[in-house]
This record gives sequence, structure tokens and C-alpha cells, in this order.
Amino acid sequence: MSNDPTILLVHGAWHGAWCWDAVLTRLEAKGRTVLAIDLPTVHAPNKAELGMLDDAQAVRQTVDAVDGPVVVVAHSYGGVPTTHGLAGATNVAHIVYIAAFALDAGESLLGAVGGVPPTWWMVDGALTTAGNDAEPAESLFFNDLPDDVAHANAARLLPQATKPFSDVVTQVAWKGIPSDYVITERDAVFPLFAQEALSGRSGSTVHRLDTGHSPFLSQPEATADIIDAAGR
Repeated sequence: MSNDPTILLVHGAWHGAWCWDAVLTRLEAKGRTVLAIDLPTVHAPNKAELGMLDDAQAVRQTVDAVDGPVVVVAHSYGGVPTTHGLAGATNVAHIVYIAAFALDAGESLLGAVGGVPPTWWMVDGALTTAGNDAEPAESLFFNDLPDDVAHANAARLLPQATKPFSDVVTQVAWKGIPSDYVITERDAVFPLFAQEALSGRSGSTVHRLDTGHSPFLSQPEATADIIDAAGR
């Protein structure tokens, strides 16, 4: 058995633990113990009633159940509940933010994107879906994947609770836990300047990948290598 920290993978909005499969397999091949969770605001039966704090609680409970150190990897929206939920967690050795919202206290994801939902957020009351005819999910999240692969992944996206996008972070894990930040340079969702601004907040070690928003799918080997090196 490896003595390295357990790795916890946290997906972003509309996604699920499935998006990490290629990275998880590669990390396990390196001898790592890996967990991937489904966030309740995407996957719970009552998700329309839930908010960011429910996701934060899910992340924290998973970490607290691990006997030993943990490296937590958060993608996109997943950075919000990770940042909030892991504040004060004593067994988190490192956080890896991948094109993620490493927010500060008093900030929300909606505020970070300008206070107005992007045109490709299809908000229907308590639930929001991603993409439309003009801005399909394939070109937003998977623009560096073959068309058939992008389409297959887009078909797996689910409606996401709307409330988490406006929920405010009130405690900040990256102020007390070392972190890395992975910038995705061909990202159609998360502008490069915004990623660069967030990556500089916590004194993070910054990596850059020539990928779209989903490097765990388009460059799983490079993504796994960055994760594997974190928190050593």
C-alpha cells in the first residue's frame, strides 16, 4: 500500500465523478489511492433545494472519513465548495485547483463572472443547464476533443442547482493549505486573465496546460502527473 496522501477528485458544475475516470485510472496505476465524489447539487434527488454549502459538506465529510492526509483536486465550480468546506481541515495536505474558482471570503461564483449569468447558462428557476444552440456544451467544455468524444461527454451533463452559483464563500481553505493552480490556456469557459488572477492569490504553484476547460479528458496523463506530484 502507498504511504502517499489519498487523492480526492471534485468535479465542476453539471458534471460528475465520471469525468475523472481517465485521470483516476492513471493515478491508480501509479499506486495512488483515489476517491471521486458526485456533488449533491448535481446528483441528489432533491438537488433543486440544495446550495453550495451542501456540496461543501459533502467534500468535507469525504475528507474527514479518510484516515491520513488527503490531496484534494477541484475543477471549475468544484473549487467553491472545496475552498469553503476545507477551511480548518487538518488532514488536507494540498489543494490542486484546475481552472477553478479559488474564491475569497465574501465572493460567489456569480459575482466572479460579473454578476450576470453567462449567455450559455440556461437558468430555469432552481435548476440551470449548460449550453444552447448558439453555444453548445461541446464547444464550451470539450473544444479540444474529437467531435464524437465531445458529443458523448456533453450528453452526460446534468442540470445543476442554481443556488450554488450565488452562494457566498465565508471561509477560505487556500489561506491555510498549500495549493497548486492549473491554468487551461485554450479554455472557452474560463477566460485566461481570470484564471491567472485567481492563480496568483494564494501563492500557488502554477502549471499551464495547452487545453480547453477539461484537461482531465483531453490530456489525462499530464493532468495525472501534476496531481501525483502535489503534496509530496
